[in-house]
Amino acid sequence: MVRFFRVVSILILVSVTALMVVLPLMLPSLPPPPLVLLFFPVGIMAVLMLLAFVPSEAPMTTNIIV
Repeated sequence: MVRFFRVVSILILVSVTALMVVLPLMLPSLPPPPLVLLFFPVGIMAVLMLLAFVPSEAPMTTNIIV
């Protein structure tokens, strides 16, 4: 059973890889997306950076045992 999943997963990965290589060559090029849609990933990254660097509101514990 484990060997079957390994072979099937490898076949799926190879198929998806081949499709990702071949399809862009066959399909016509698409126009660029609107400028507003390009700002969504930038906004998400800004929110994640803000959450990462803003100090938390959790109380500081002083009885840390090392």
